[in-house]
Amino acid sequence: MQMTDLIAKKRDGGALSTEEIQFMIRGYTEGSIPDYQMSAMCMAIVWRGMDDREILDLTMAMMHSGETLDLSPIRGVKADKHSTGGVGDKTSLILCPMVAACGVKIAKMSGRGLGHTGGTIDKLESFPGFVTGISEERFFDNVNRIGIAIAGQTADLVPADKKLYALRDVTGTVPAIPLIVSSIMSKKLASGADVIVLDVKCGSGAFMKTPEQAAELARGLTRVGRLAGKKCAAVITDMDEPLGLAVGNALEVKEAISVLRGETKGELLELCLTLGSCILTEAGFAADDAEARAKLLSVIDDGSALKKLAELVEGQYGDSRAVYDVSLLPDAAVKREVPSDRAGFVRRIEAEKVGLVSMHLGGGRVTKESEIDLAVGVMLRKKVGDRVEPGESLGVIHASSEQKAAEAAELLRQCYTLSDEPVEKPPFIKGIIR
Repeated sequence: MQMTDLIAKKRDGGALSTEEIQFMIRGYTEGSIPDYQMSAMCMAIVWRGMDDREILDLTMAMMHSGETLDLSPIRGVKADKHSTGGVGDKTSLILCPMVAACGVKIAKMSGRGLGHTGGTIDKLESFPGFVTGISEERFFDNVNRIGIAIAGQTADLVPADKKLYALRDVTGTVPAIPLIVSSIMSKKLASGADVIVLDVKCGSGAFMKTPEQAAELARGLTRVGRLAGKKCAAVITDMDEPLGLAVGNALEVKEAISVLRGETKGELLELCLTLGSCILTEAGFAADDAEARAKLLSVIDDGSALKKLAELVEGQYGDSRAVYDVSLLPDAAVKREVPSDRAGFVRRIEAEKVGLVSMHLGGGRVTKESEIDLAVGVMLRKKVGDRVEPGESLGVIHASSEQKAAEAAELLRQCYTLSDEPVEKPPFIKGIIR
């Protein structure tokens, strides 16, 4: 079998066999197939696509390129959630404790942020002492004992994806549904959960810019999940503006805690209720969405979801007092309001640009080796549709210095577009695919 033959076959619109896909992924992971040949194959896939069987075979070959996580030592139904990435997305910090408080086990592997998108692992490290690199034994024990653990991905989990994604990133071959689906689902399947729920973002701050593109990706993800024998659902959500009000690690943790306390409502809570309802119904813990939502709201009302977050933090060596006293979380030295220079209604907030403001402050990574400042970021005061008066604050910059605060304030002002006429906010939930 020769890689050149496989490239030509896909270039001409042919379907690769199961054996050919396994050969390709094994050879690339081991190093016998060079980058230039794999990049040619990726471009052929961008142009020619793959059918369902090919995508499943590619996903499974990538999943088996390294270790897989056997969750059989964990009792009960195990669930996992994945987001395709966005700005201000602190959903896991709220959703996972809520679902765990309802009795579904959360055994989640998460990643760090890169660029303007934040990572759940970074946010959790805002809790003093929190350890993400816990042992497998501790991981299993925590899930069995308290119902939840969120750990960093190990280097041995799906090495083919790490290598292939780095190549796609520099060869213009990221935007291909078969490659995106196999990248996401190989990691989710390797993590071993019974139920997988996906939050597929669309809009200016997401990779998928339109609802149609997001729906196509969501259908591909759920189809592969079902074919692999998992219970799977996807929710398509808006990312034309940041999710919630906070953008930045510790700031997002504080907002998540506010939701779990029952103090903050709105789109962030609604997203968690929608994703959580998918998990509970797929896991068999609720007969329908109405029953699932009632259960999820009850664990907020009685404080058990907030308690579950504290147990998660304590179970991974963090200071759980910060769950109840957010003054113990990192706090920026400088806070600067950003006044509007005119009256109007917020028509648009460039989500990606707001993420870049936080990154400019030190809240995101330019490279994987970059150190991040957990305290800095942006707290928005106005969202799409809100009325703004002259001099009224659009948001607050949290910075490490006056100079950085001043620079970020001007950048944040440029993220906003105001209208003289009232603006109707579009639906936040674009669709659900089960």
